[in-house]
Amino acid sequence: MFSEKFRQLDLDEPLLLANQADATSVERILAQGRAGSLNDFATLLSPAAEAYLEPLCRLSQAATQRHFGKTIRMFAPLYLSNECVNVCKYCGFSRHNDIPRITLDLEQVEAEAKILHRQGFRSILLVAGEHPKYVSNGYVEECVRRLSSYFPSIALELGPLEAERYEPLVEAGCEALLVYQETYHEETYRALHTAGPKKHFHWRMDTPERAYQAGFRRLGIGALFGLYDWRQEALSLASHAQHLLQSCWKAQLNVSMPRMRPAAGQFEQVEFLKDHNFVQLIAALRLFLPHVGITLSTREPATLRDGLVPIGITTMSAGSSTEPGGYSSFDESSFQQTREQEGEQFHIADERSPKEVANAISRLGYEPVWKDFDQALILK
Repeated sequence: MFSEKFRQLDLDEPLLLANQADATSVERILAQGRAGSLNDFATLLSPAAEAYLEPLCRLSQAATQRHFGKTIRMFAPLYLSNECVNVCKYCGFSRHNDIPRITLDLEQVEAEAKILHRQGFRSILLVAGEHPKYVSNGYVEECVRRLSSYFPSIALELGPLEAERYEPLVEAGCEALLVYQETYHEETYRALHTAGPKKHFHWRMDTPERAYQAGFRRLGIGALFGLYDWRQEALSLASHAQHLLQSCWKAQLNVSMPRMRPAAGQFEQVEFLKDHNFVQLIAALRLFLPHVGITLSTREPATLRDGLVPIGITTMSAGSSTEPGGYSSFDESSFQQTREQEGEQFHIADERSPKEVANAISRLGYEPVWKDFDQALILK
């Protein structure tokens, strides 16, 4: 498991390179066309590499097109519940925040799903806070069964489980599991997660491997940038991805690098990842892990998202709501909210409709992919 390797992971040398590498080192990696080691990746994250952002992005673009073509996979999150037993100081769903607590019933889940289906989505991410009452009673499995006729691809983002408790979700038709470590700096993690099951740092870290054992065919990991030093987080995340490519080699791996957004609780982020460093990170990650998908959410503003499409992104959300029942509060004709979303996890930055996002992708010369496979019917 990665948690065992992580305890022994020595980041001193790559961290030094990430902060002190020189132009000669950066030029050497650019000349070879890829980052062949974690030290190379660290060098591409250095302040010295900021002066080479344009050639770095060109190499990232070429690598992405070589392995993924000129396509962007589209998906939407559907929030099932914002009830949560965890205390996470940065999250809008944290149990100490005074927000309306909502868990959708199955009919409401299906109504929300139909809205997303009409908008063109065939890939959906079911999201929920961590609460035992809807994980242990078959609620999530039934949601997956109901939505499988609308969406060939269903992914989950919910509290970590044992491998055997993931198996019914896979059998119900779910194919992907996303779990973000939030921060890989253990001391910061413990300070931010003060109560609830999420406070178990290493247990969360090994979730993707338990999900793989249960049969998920797509895995997603990530770090929430704005909680600790961004270069150290990037190195840890890249190390985790590298490990999963070896240990979970039959699954497709996606990496996400969300940045902090305003949310209930008014958490003040620690380390701000600036736009040009965000671009630098995406391009560097592509040169280090050319076969890994990179996901971009509506946390980022529209102009930046459009600019990142050609650089290394492979998957994007669009038209997102981060509150249970949030899609029913939209006027679909104008894509304007008719009420404030008081129960949202965070406030999105790109408020364009899915159609507008897809049109922007097309104008850039890329194909928005709403559906990339069908569930096979196996005859016995």
